[in-house]
Amino acid sequence: MNCARSGLERTVLHRGLWAVLGMVAITAIVVGAAGLAVAGADGGSAEGANEGQRADSSETKGTTELERKTVVSIEGRAFHINGKPTYEGRNWRGHKIEGLLMNSRMVQGTFDDLNKDTRHLWKYPDGAEYSAERNNREFVEAMPLWRKHGLLGIAINLQGGSPQGYSRHQPWHNSSFEADGSLRPEYMQRMERIIDKADELGMVVILGFFYFGQDQHLADEAAVLAAVDNVVDWLLERKYTNVLIEIGNEVNHPQYDHKILGDARNPEFMERVRRRSQGKVDSPAKRLLVSTSLTGGKLPSEALVEASDFVLLHGNGVGDPQKIAEMVRKVRAIKSYRDQPILFNEDDHFDFDKPANNFASAVSEYAGWGYFDYRMKDEGFDQGYQSVPVNWGISSERKKGFFKLLAEITGADAEK
Repeated sequence: MNCARSGLERTVLHRGLWAVLGMVAITAIVVGAAGLAVAGADGGSAEGANEGQRADSSETKGTTELERKTVVSIEGRAFHINGKPTYEGRNWRGHKIEGLLMNSRMVQGTFDDLNKDTRHLWKYPDGAEYSAERNNREFVEAMPLWRKHGLLGIAINLQGGSPQGYSRHQPWHNSSFEADGSLRPEYMQRMERIIDKADELGMVVILGFFYFGQDQHLADEAAVLAAVDNVVDWLLERKYTNVLIEIGNEVNHPQYDHKILGDARNPEFMERVRRRSQGKVDSPAKRLLVSTSLTGGKLPSEALVEASDFVLLHGNGVGDPQKIAEMVRKVRAIKSYRDQPILFNEDDHFDFDKPANNFASAVSEYAGWGYFDYRMKDEGFDQGYQSVPVNWGISSERKKGFFKLLAEITGADAEK
């Protein structure tokens, strides 16, 4: 009797063991299939929420897996990309173009409005509500076309710029920073897509930290300093090598709420960025390269020139092309100038079809130039790159004029 029961027990145990093993096998298959589904979602081309998922997944890969394609560096007055001068060997009308950084002010690539009372201002022409994801996606989709026309630099800002071009009051809320200086994940995901695409295309991002129309959303000086450190660390974690830093847009502007951001103290910020990034960037300088900008027509002080790795100028308000050339010559005469590259990264003057214009004048003195275009009175959706909502295509006569001259100057074959 006991023997019979032992045999029965053995049979039951035997069958139970196979049942358990079968369940384990089924579970493994289900889990494996789920893993493949997730991998497929990460590698797909879906837009909107899936783009955010891909940005999140890139953060979990580990920084050792990131391979960057574009490295910006400086040798004397020239910018280099991947060890070679920009526009290598190029001359135009007897002027050297090799080593210059032609750029365009495209500061609204991550724009959103966190103020519900002003958000309605940015509706699309068809009546659709403004979408930060759509804006960012269309920006990234337009970048290859800009690059084909010879554009190597994109000026963008973590606090944007006036979405109306120029504004006396700026009640909207567009900032990549929380009040304490921490980073808003959704903004930084959009910025990551832009810098990643620039890296893929061999382009340089001139990344501005602060803008005088939005710095009031930071609580205090401690928050400003935290913001600087947090952005530097964010860039280093992603091993970016195609980014130039602009501490603030027009730091002498009287509308800055935090006096620490004024031009007198900007050298402190530049030194802070250098120290924090030193030895942590895979580039000839082994750190981030940094500068800052002033209002149109304003020349930097000796202290700013001394602290800057490259000199930024603005041509707003400078309607005479000869005065653009004069600005460059005056910078080179500043006592602390040590042969750094000079470039304009904001100028709202055009006349691209005329022999004399601000673009050509800057080039004549071996300085790069940056196009700034906004939607003027009674103009429509196709005009301007700063006015929201933005048509990021080459969609107006001014845009076409700029990119046509850009291609001519740089020798780009936009028809390829």
